[in-house]
Amino acid sequence: MITMLVTYAGDIHTPFDRDHWINVHFPLVRDSWGPYGLVSAGGFFPQGDGAGLIAVGVVNFHDAVAMEAALNSPETAQIMADVDIVTALRPQRSLVKLL
Repeated sequence: MITMLVTYAGDIHTPFDRDHWINVHFPLVRDSWGPYGLVSAGGFFPQGDGAGLIAVGVVNFHDAVAMEAALNSPETAQIMADVDIVTALRPQRSLVKLL
């Protein structure tokens, strides 16, 4: 399995629609990328100062091939357009390969 962390940097003054992100965006991600090998997707909001992070998405795929297929799918454009509804921030991606 491979995990993609999607992070949003900001502070308490950064506009971010938490409700939309959790209740609309993640269902869209699951529906759109499920056929490509998505295992799970969810997010959380770091407590305290969050080290400059205001939100973290955790997106798990069967493997790197599945992740690449999902990211290169036509559905990804809709997912990224939905991010624009949540925030003006650009998410940063990083990978965690689980053993």
